[in-house]
Amino acid sequence: MINNKVLSIILGGGRGSRLYPLTESRSKPAVPIAGKYRLVDIPISNCINSDIKRMYVLTQFNSASLNKHIKNTYHFSFFSSAFVDVLAAEQTISSGDWFQGTADAVRQSMHHFLNHDFEYALILSGDQLYQMDFNDMISKHEESGAEITIATQPVNAKEATSFGILKTDDNDFITDFIEKPNTELLKDWDSPVSDDMKQDGRVYLASMGIYIFNKDLLVKLMSETDMVDFGKEIIPQSIDKHKTLGYQFEGYWTDIGNIDSFFEANLGLTDDIPKFNLYDDAMRVYTHARILPTSKISGTLLDRTVIADGCLIHAAKIERSVIGIRSRIGTESTVINSYMMGNDFYETLEEVHDNNIQILMGIGERCFIKNVILDKNCRIGDDVRINGGAHLDDIETDSYLIKDGIVVVKKGATIPKGTII
Repeated sequence: MINNKVLSIILGGGRGSRLYPLTESRSKPAVPIAGKYRLVDIPISNCINSDIKRMYVLTQFNSASLNKHIKNTYHFSFFSSAFVDVLAAEQTISSGDWFQGTADAVRQSMHHFLNHDFEYALILSGDQLYQMDFNDMISKHEESGAEITIATQPVNAKEATSFGILKTDDNDFITDFIEKPNTELLKDWDSPVSDDMKQDGRVYLASMGIYIFNKDLLVKLMSETDMVDFGKEIIPQSIDKHKTLGYQFEGYWTDIGNIDSFFEANLGLTDDIPKFNLYDDAMRVYTHARILPTSKISGTLLDRTVIADGCLIHAAKIERSVIGIRSRIGTESTVINSYMMGNDFYETLEEVHDNNIQILMGIGERCFIKNVILDKNCRIGDDVRINGGAHLDDIETDSYLIKDGIVVVKKGATIPKGTII
């Protein structure tokens, strides 16, 4: 099968500073999404669904929770060659430096990759939300005789200024590249796209940060150059020298690079017909299989709400929100337009009594929570009012951060009873 030729390399990203404080104690691929998954589950699941089952995840910051998640989640047959391994930056005889960029991470890890037999390296990002069968992209790569294939997403003029834009010919080969062009330059950068995309004005091809490299070329580029980044250096400089194909992907895709995009991607799952489909048997999203009870909900009005396993909910109302595993919400509380990541464990009555815990994990009674991200294991006291929105200035305290009107309560933080934000 074609996939026996493929080795997948998932780039975990750097410090993830734009997703701070969600990345304060965990790497970006380990950030919880959709109430029960982690970001890294997305590229790994896409690979598994495409029957690509040899994967490396490259990371260097706060990788302990990522290591734990992958170790506890992805188990294959003892007789299989399948694996998902985390490669954190390491000092070697040839290099004592941290990863300096995406390409440098691949370069420093190449000795691990070369222990395996493969023809193509599939290079993926660890912080994107999408569902893609990579078989079609790999087939097009082989059939065209390309040395590099780049997945592209048709975007409109407004979106194009935020991406690296590629220009293709009638055979989908890439002829030019420009990084985040201003609107005046765009008139010469449209490419052949489908009729549906033309009608929407989506005629500019944005790089999705998903690449296929022929093994021999990747080894050559890594050994003969000192370029540290794929998107900014290797791809632009390879277009004229190596046969580079553009593979158009018209499905849902979003780059979760900052708090705002992370927030909207999660709340988008509450839509009647969400763009990201968690209910597709052919494109399942895999994650750690927890043995949790069903959620119990009492006296709560629910509207466009996603609720994960093991929750205890007595709220008055929950609207357009994602409620994560083991969440607890007290009576007469209202939650609107918010993402509650849930808890890593349950507190027993004995623990509460013995440790004199005054504020339980979860949301207390008579609270109002709107436009908020609650990280794991938060404690929100009774009568707390958090009303996020554009009227709030950006600020950071020990327990929460406000960014673009979104209030992010930090992991394990306690918000005292009666607090108003």
